[in-house]
Amino acid sequence: MLHVLPYINEGFMLASALTMALGWWQIRRKRVEAHKRLMVTSVVLASLFFIGYATKTILVGDTSFGGPEHLRVTYQTFLQLHTVLATVGAVLGLLALRFIYKRSLRKHAKIGRVAAPVWFITTISGLGVFLMLYVIYPPGPTVNVFRAWLGQ
Repeated sequence: MLHVLPYINEGFMLASALTMALGWWQIRRKRVEAHKRLMVTSVVLASLFFIGYATKTILVGDTSFGGPEHLRVTYQTFLQLHTVLATVGAVLGLLALRFIYKRSLRKHAKIGRVAAPVWFITTISGLGVFLMLYVIYPPGPTVNVFRAWLGQ
């Protein structure tokens, strides 16, 4: 079951980006209710990704890069950039949620215009990490998350 979790998690993340893109498209057409439903769906899917990822990381560990040694530094740089983007995207998303909860529509729209593209880039870079870890190259050993992140 543990070897399937990364695929399930990636599915959640891709579905989150798809529903966010559809929600963005809906609000540009002034379809507020459809936008709300799609964005809530996107947040739920992203949350399911995060819960699955955190659970696997805490209980099992993180998968190390199993590709060629000459690509290790490139992979680690890509992974760390993805991690920073994911953190920024999550913070911006939480701010957008806070503003809509407080009914600050202008602030919500302003932060959403930044948060959505950051989330799309995060999803694409996450797909790249997933492909390098599980599809293109055989997965490396599963180790403590901090050791994997530092490339040890």
